Amino acid sequence: MDEMEEELKCPVCGSFYREPIILPCSHNICLACARNILVQTPDAESPQSSRASGSGVSDYDYLDLDKMSLYSEADSGYGSYGGFVSTPTTPCQKSPNGVRVFPPTVPQPPPQQHLLPQPGSLPPIPRNSCITCPQCHRSLILDDRGLRGFPKNRVLEGVVDRYQQSKAAALKCQLCEKSPKEATVMCEQCDVFYCDPCRLRCHPPRGPLAKHRLVPPAQGRISRRTSPRKISTCTEHELENLSMYCVQCKMPVCYQCLEEGKHGTHEVKALGAMWKLHKGQLSQALNGLSDRATEAKEFLIQLRNTVQHIQENGVEFEACLVAQCDALIDALNRRKAQLLSRVNKEHEHKLKVVRDQISHCTVKLRQTTGLMEYCLEVIKENDPSGFLQISDALIRRVHMTESQWGKGTLTPRMTSDFDLTLDSGPLLQTIHQLDFVQMKVPAAPMLQLEECCTQNNSATLSWKQPPLSTITVEGYILELDDGNGGPFREVYVGIETICTVDGLHFNSTYKSRVKAFNASGVGQYSKTLIMQTSEIAWFTFDTASAHPDIIFSNDNLTVTCNSYDDRVVMGNSAFSRGVHYWEMTVDRYDNHPDPAFGVARGDVLKDVMLGKDDKAWAMYVDNNRSWFMHNNSHTNRTDGGIGKGATIGVLLDFTRRIIIFLINDEQQGPVAFEGLEGVYYPAISLNRNVQVTLHTGLPIPDFYTPGEADPTGSVC
Repeated sequence: MDEMEEELKCPVCGSFYREPIILPCSHNICLACARNILVQTPDAESPQSSRASGSGVSDYDYLDLDKMSLYSEADSGYGSYGGFVSTPTTPCQKSPNGVRVFPPTVPQPPPQQHLLPQPGSLPPIPRNSCITCPQCHRSLILDDRGLRGFPKNRVLEGVVDRYQQSKAAALKCQLCEKSPKEATVMCEQCDVFYCDPCRLRCHPPRGPLAKHRLVPPAQGRISRRTSPRKISTCTEHELENLSMYCVQCKMPVCYQCLEEGKHGTHEVKALGAMWKLHKGQLSQALNGLSDRATEAKEFLIQLRNTVQHIQENGVEFEACLVAQCDALIDALNRRKAQLLSRVNKEHEHKLKVVRDQISHCTVKLRQTTGLMEYCLEVIKENDPSGFLQISDALIRRVHMTESQWGKGTLTPRMTSDFDLTLDSGPLLQTIHQLDFVQMKVPAAPMLQLEECCTQNNSATLSWKQPPLSTITVEGYILELDDGNGGPFREVYVGIETICTVDGLHFNSTYKSRVKAFNASGVGQYSKTLIMQTSEIAWFTFDTASAHPDIIFSNDNLTVTCNSYDDRVVMGNSAFSRGVHYWEMTVDRYDNHPDPAFGVARGDVLKDVMLGKDDKAWAMYVDNNRSWFMHNNSHTNRTDGGIGKGATIGVLLDFTRRIIIFLINDEQQGPVAFEGLEGVYYPAISLNRNVQVTLHTGLPIPDFYTPGEADPTGSVC
């Protein structure tokens, strides 16, 4: 809890808060310190006329500076606490945030000194007194109520009291018979402080006692002395209790404020409900900040280890350098001193950068931890109105502090490695050109998982060098296996850091890795990335390889032809493994043509019917019958034709190396072709009397049972 101590000290006197009040800017200050920093301003106009001109302004409205414009260069620079603004006529100064404030006209009391009023009363406040927040430097003029118009921060006062009590003398065990030992735990259910021997003897962790919660003694003291909830009264109507919460003004109000005051038309909610809501919001905000604090602690450990590594590597590097320089002739001695100087400078530079980062991170972590502990103590407070007076400000502070731990804050600014190696091979005549050169191979690249993906039978991989590596990279080598557990093979060599590999097998698992190289050699492989290609093939007709007479539409899923001769068009995906099924529906069928459906090699003839050459395996069909055709050989005439609306299915099974055709969900003839091996593209041939639409990504027909995979199957 030591880190929280700064949150509990007044920015004016530097001591723990005593009777703290909340300024409209949400900052706190001791009541006595507030009186000490008051400044009397010129009486430019009477309070009555000023109040009349601004009677609709809330005490807290000055938080919305853009709407009220209380702190712009065009106005007086003063906020009105109580609803009026006074224009100064005496010289003013600017605070660091640009707000104009009057210089103090009375001497400031020395630090650590409280000028306390007599108990039970406050001395009168001069009219038109002004107070400037010592933290944000915003200024405002007090109304007739003076400092009584500021709400008291009972939550902060309670936290300070509990903190000071926790720093008192150590608690003693309540069960020791003679010379009580220092207590080590407290049982919240038993409400008893135990030392370790008494805890083991009287409170063993078994049976019903196993469910009891043991806490540190300091925490137990705090929970014991937590003050009961106090009934808060309204600052405007001192006899009325605060019972509601004004959503627009963000402050607790009483019933009389709603009936007679400016909150009558505002949205209000139950005080208890808003108390629980804001506690939940603060707790949720603390969760994120706690994660940042944990990361910061781990980061500090990493930085301290970096300092040690820099020290070790620096000593090792110096020893190596001295050994090399001492082995050279006298002509190298002068150069040796220069090189040692460079190493020392690099050494000191690395240490300075890391130590500066440690110092900066330590300060920020201390502030974060202090804010966290303070917020946790505030959450324990049982005063709803007091809590709600400060909850918004605390939530904003927590979010702001969390945002300060953004990207880059927890990233080392310096590596511990010395990426320099002395080359002792030059001849004596080149001694004066002796310098450090890189003799290390590149580090293993890092795969960018968020940018790596697969689509259909293509895979895209992206990688980069480690962020702290300074070694030159001349290129990269990307390797993939065959998708079947086989050896790796090179698929890309070049300087780019992203690569897309096409033509992979569907429904296959590929392993990929990448390594970097330079003139010194090839570096280590990256971690292996496993990628899964699409289980079902989705594809369209390929515009690039189709005959020029083919006409495409419907996102390349529908084709026809502008010629009376047969023209071939293929799909844009190839198959060489697995079982695949696709269909084509006949959208137009005129004059009884005979289109052909099947598969083909990539170099099939495009200006003849599919199956005329030895690069295609097809079924051509008219309105009455069909034939299978390969290399202009016609076989297996089968009755049953097609018409408009008919559906032709193609089933390609590489596990059995066969192809089967279907018409309207019924198998057309026997197995069409066997012994298929290699890479095949879906293909059709048609003329201008036919128009078909392709349907892909379909499941295997129910009637068909795929065979066992052939372990000797080919690989594309």
